[in-house]
Amino acid sequence: MKKLPFLALLCALAGCGGPQTQTQAPAPDGSKYLPYDQRTGEESTVYFTRNLSAEGLILAYEQVNGKISGRVGVKLHTGEQNGPNIIPREWVKALLEKDLPDAHIIETNTYYVGDRYTTEQHRKTLEVNGWNFCPVDIMDEEGVTTIPVEGGKWFKAMSVGSHLLNYDSMVTLTHFKGHTQGGFGGSNKNIGIGCADGRIGKSWIHTTPGSDDMWNIAEEEFMERMTESTKATLGHFGEKVTFVNVMRNMSVSCDCEGVAAEPVVTPNVGILSSTDILAIDQACVDIIYAMTAEEHHDMLERIETRHGLRQLSYMKEMGMGNDKYVLIDLDNGGKRITAEEAAKDLKPFVKSGE
Repeated sequence: MKKLPFLALLCALAGCGGPQTQTQAPAPDGSKYLPYDQRTGEESTVYFTRNLSAEGLILAYEQVNGKISGRVGVKLHTGEQNGPNIIPREWVKALLEKDLPDAHIIETNTYYVGDRYTTEQHRKTLEVNGWNFCPVDIMDEEGVTTIPVEGGKWFKAMSVGSHLLNYDSMVTLTHFKGHTQGGFGGSNKNIGIGCADGRIGKSWIHTTPGSDDMWNIAEEEFMERMTESTKATLGHFGEKVTFVNVMRNMSVSCDCEGVAAEPVVTPNVGILSSTDILAIDQACVDIIYAMTAEEHHDMLERIETRHGLRQLSYMKEMGMGNDKYVLIDLDNGGKRITAEEAAKDLKPFVKSGE
């Protein structure tokens, strides 16, 4: 895909992609949860450990790293300044030192004005948050490029940071949590928003062309646009991408809210990994639904009022994975368990100070 400078890309939108006018029938209701026994299709494998530590992160990753090779980008939300809920840096450092010594953390600038809006601000925030133990590539620092969206109804192509094309493989390392607009933030949000560049791609996802409200796209349409952005990136990497979701410090707020995030009220769970993006995000959501009413009340309210479940149904419609899965308990000899069983033991062992 040809790399285009910022202004040239703006001039070429009509030919290369951008938002499309749609008149499709209404999408499935993203506020309605689909129980496991009502799903159809094949099952993928999702691995699970309650071990919330660097060792647990490494264990989960090593189950799903078979096709990661070449130049590796680790897609990680590095957080606003002093954000309290991001994946601990020490865990990520240990993973990279053991399994990915030559990898780069990859990020993009934000659509909103804040600590990561410009590359200069972003690098200052990286320094404050301690992401200084490996190279961090702000992928839209030197411009943008477009990559195709296969089968998209909102986009023909997505605008991403141009440096995305420098990588052969991607490890998606995600802090699973709630999200103000998306309902929840899993691997789909990490890629769909996180790889779209800060000025063009994120605008396509969030804003109706010509609107004065930069956040006016919501509910089903927003979930679909975000998912199509994810599909573009997955199409670029093919089989050389894998997913790890950390269910820890799960506020209903995204890590982009930093110190202003809502307090954590959902119990810690553990770490999941898979080579199937839909299966891993679905498993995380299923575990949340399997909690007691007291444990999951706030998170379910956030997911359902934003119609966040449309992320899952649209990933399935787009052929991005399976919403059925085999959940493998790494703490108990690889035993197959259900989301309900995973949600029964919410006392993960966490090392002191982590």
